[in-house]
Amino acid sequence: MTEPAEPKPGSRATIARRAGIVAAGTLSSRLLGAVRDAVIAAAFTITATDAFWLAFTIPNALRVLLGEGAVSGAFVPVLSDVREKKGEDAARIFYAKLAGAMLLVLTLVCAVGVTFAEPIVSLYADGFKEQPALYRDTVFVARIVFPYIGLMGIAALITGALHTYKRFVAPAFAPVMLNLCLIAAALFFVPLVRRMGWPAITALAIGAICGGALHVLTQLPSLRDAKLLVRPRLDLRDENVQRAFMLLGPLVIALGVYQLNILLSRRFASEIPGAVSYLYYGQRLVEIPQGLFALAIASAALPTLSDMKARGEEEEGKRIFREGLSMSLFVSIPSTIALMILAEPAIAVVFGHGEFAARSIEQTTRSLIWQASGIWAVASVRTIIPMFHAYGDTKTPVVASALNLVVFVALALSLMGPMEHEGLALAVTVGAVVQLAALLILLRMKAGPLGLSAIGGSVLKVCVASGVMGLMLSIAMKDQHFTDGDHASNAVRFGGAVFFGSLVFLVAARVMRVPELVTFMSAVKRKLRR
Repeated sequence: MTEPAEPKPGSRATIARRAGIVAAGTLSSRLLGAVRDAVIAAAFTITATDAFWLAFTIPNALRVLLGEGAVSGAFVPVLSDVREKKGEDAARIFYAKLAGAMLLVLTLVCAVGVTFAEPIVSLYADGFKEQPALYRDTVFVARIVFPYIGLMGIAALITGALHTYKRFVAPAFAPVMLNLCLIAAALFFVPLVRRMGWPAITALAIGAICGGALHVLTQLPSLRDAKLLVRPRLDLRDENVQRAFMLLGPLVIALGVYQLNILLSRRFASEIPGAVSYLYYGQRLVEIPQGLFALAIASAALPTLSDMKARGEEEEGKRIFREGLSMSLFVSIPSTIALMILAEPAIAVVFGHGEFAARSIEQTTRSLIWQASGIWAVASVRTIIPMFHAYGDTKTPVVASALNLVVFVALALSLMGPMEHEGLALAVTVGAVVQLAALLILLRMKAGPLGLSAIGGSVLKVCVASGVMGLMLSIAMKDQHFTDGDHASNAVRFGGAVFFGSLVFLVAARVMRVPELVTFMSAVKRKLRR
């Protein structure tokens, strides 16, 4: 796929166009991911999926640091700076040295993870020890799936380079490979692993490794077109490599905070039968709106923010930040309300097949409602953090992450008794809200006035339009139940509710003249004219 022409650099249309590309790829991946999770939920028992999702959590959590976190927080700003000040050849040499250093780090991490899989799983899921077979399967699967972090670290390094060079198409659509491979694994790999004497759930671990490999391979043609398909060079004494890893240092501390949050949430969940899967499946639906635009905006805006900081254009960077935040809230606020109201039909339609029976639908719905209530906060956090990274600051966000952790642990310990897994979901949401508030305060202290009052009116209009949508959806869905309906009927009713809610929100936003709607409609019209 070729890259479409760029509008004026730094304009709202530029960020919207890039975000649109990333969002299209993310939407494809998320929708296919929902199909993937539906296939897995139908093919395996809750106990089996508890083993896989727990094992997969470990390399997936590391991916946030050594993949997306390292690239966005430490590597993209330095690569942008080298390219801006020293030119293309210097940027290419730096990227080769950075790739060599990352390969070394990722190899060591994978070796440690495979070797010490059992004590690592014990940290995350001590409650599984009460079920020896479940614990044994989780350790076995974790050992096989751990190298996934190595593949995703390489993939993220490629993605960051392509974003720096304003190439968004291949990175946007590469993640679908994991979903395709996991679907194939659930449908076709199970007989193979059983013949080898392995637990059936091991098929998914093999699928994850295949998906990670294809994620890398599908981006290589674009990397070649950007003239960055270079042989990795190991030079740890290079000043720019050292600068990048100096920025990575605080992210390692952040990893400690983030990993502790993940570790404790999974450890708490392991003490409640089925909770790991109930929380995971709810999170997967929450990630669709979060990833659809918040992550897309963060990915699209970071290269521009980094470039502008390198050129000293800080006020222009703040303007882009404000517009990115307002566009993120335009999507995430109505998504929050809609998914809370449509939690049961969403779970029933996506997962309510095969082994995933009425009780699983009910319990996952309860998890989803509380997790969905924090969509707007998590989306805002993802939009704000790149602003710190553009300033070369990877330390300050750690403070906000630590506050999130403290709030989460306090609430989780208080609520998991009376509310079980719902208490853990609520604790996650409140922690995200506290993190958001802390980030805004800390960014104001670092960068000076952010001018957020300029988007206050727009955000208020979005809240009102979302409230109108929520009221109409609540009336339309009153007394409707989905746990005992047939799949075709559930799908039709759910699809109709999504269409109705979207229509009500868009009409309300149009009547109230929400600026972000104009931006989106203009982007759609440009696309249709091509």
